[in-house]
Amino acid sequence: MTDSFNIRNKKLIKKMSEDKSLKKLSKKWFIDSNRYEYGKHFSWLGRPIIQFPQDIIGFQEVIWKIKPDLIIETGVARGGSLIFLASILELIGKGNVLGVEIELRRHNENAIKKHPMYKRIKILKGSSTDPKIFEKVKEIAKNNKKILVILDSDHTKNHVLKELNLYSQFVSKDNYIIVCDTIIHDFPKNWFYSHGINRPWNKSNNPKTAVWKFLKQNNRFKIDKSIENKLLVTTSPDGFLKCIKN
Repeated sequence: MTDSFNIRNKKLIKKMSEDKSLKKLSKKWFIDSNRYEYGKHFSWLGRPIIQFPQDIIGFQEVIWKIKPDLIIETGVARGGSLIFLASILELIGKGNVLGVEIELRRHNENAIKKHPMYKRIKILKGSSTDPKIFEKVKEIAKNNKKILVILDSDHTKNHVLKELNLYSQFVSKDNYIIVCDTIIHDFPKNWFYSHGINRPWNKSNNPKTAVWKFLKQNNRFKIDKSIENKLLVTTSPDGFLKCIKN
């Protein structure tokens, strides 16, 4: 891309990020689309990815920029995200993906293992914060220089905060932790219960409040608004955390 193209884009993204009416409209669209479980409508190379298309692009940009040796993702679900991450690493020509899942259903596991991208994937079954599981993660991570961490498992504040405190040690300067579903904080009060979603999430108990508390305790990371500002629609507002020092 030419310098003039990039410069113009940066100016427009900055203006867009300051457009309060557009941001309000984007937030309303996000919340309204969730009545139809919009994020579950898409697949990547044949597996349900359970991500918004905008975030898929955002993740891809981060991966291509840092070219990690290892991506650790907590929360596997149906495996589409693991396949996506592995496929980008395949294009880069290096790197592996480690998925950690507390409840991996057999049919999903079988489908992941049959996929061509499984050659770059390893899965650990158990809680991401279980000491025994975490020791296995450390063993796998120890020989990798550049590590990207994506947290997308239990979305309660305490769990995400514990994940952040544990997994942040793997992330070095200029690399990232991406905390998914921080958008939960921005939903109207009782929205989830009123839409039949029986989860403990609320304005004080969610990934975003975990991020805010983590950043008060850890000065190695800062929120990278540049990604969120260009996406506008994202499940991870305040969730792209860049490591600024080792």
